[in-house]
Amino acid sequence: MKRNNNPQKSHSIGALGERRAALYLMLRGYTVKARNYRAGHHEIDVIASRGNEILFVEVKARSYRADQLETAPPPGTAVNADKKRFTRAAARQYLFEHPTHKKPRMDVIELWYESNGNAKKPRLLRIHHIKGAY
Repeated sequence: MKRNNNPQKSHSIGALGERRAALYLMLRGYTVKARNYRAGHHEIDVIASRGNEILFVEVKARSYRADQLETAPPPGTAVNADKKRFTRAAARQYLFEHPTHKKPRMDVIELWYESNGNAKKPRLLRIHHIKGAY
């Protein structure tokens, strides 16, 4: 599988994925508290809450050709041990700054986009919300 080495296109897919993930959560009754929350050098893509839970969400979006969809590794496989550690550290900082009695949960939202040569309007093929991913 050929990966996209164009940083501008990768950034636009990532930003699009983060917006779509926030919308996905809102449509399911979550309140988005923050997007791209930074704690030092660490970042959390989306922070949301619903009921007694507060979610710290890592969003992974990738573009694939339609014929690669079934054989490509899921976008969430890019969430490695370092990323998990950094996200937990940022979540601790957020909770220090915004005390709450809500139960924290670390989620991953994966988005698959069709690579159709049009970076402005890629087609969403699949979205998968992994609750309590780590």
